[in-house]
Amino acid sequence: MENNWQNLISINPDIRFGKPIITGTRICISDILSWLSTGMSFEEIIEDFPELKRQHILAALAFAANRENITKIIAA
Repeated sequence: MENNWQNLISINPDIRFGKPIITGTRICISDILSWLSTGMSFEEIIEDFPELKRQHILAALAFAANRENITKIIAA
């Protein structure tokens, strides 16, 4: 299954102060990443937030990986 995160994530300045969210929800990508970092499983997240699907969590991870990939530190 192709994970096309660009179709699942949006940024709207009127929702959650313009943070990236899962489209159609108010759930921020940073929230999902925080839950994963505390050890929550995909199943636990989906149980707590039934509007999320596995593909949304994978999209959040892909978004974070893409952002990390384009981040560069310029030496002074």
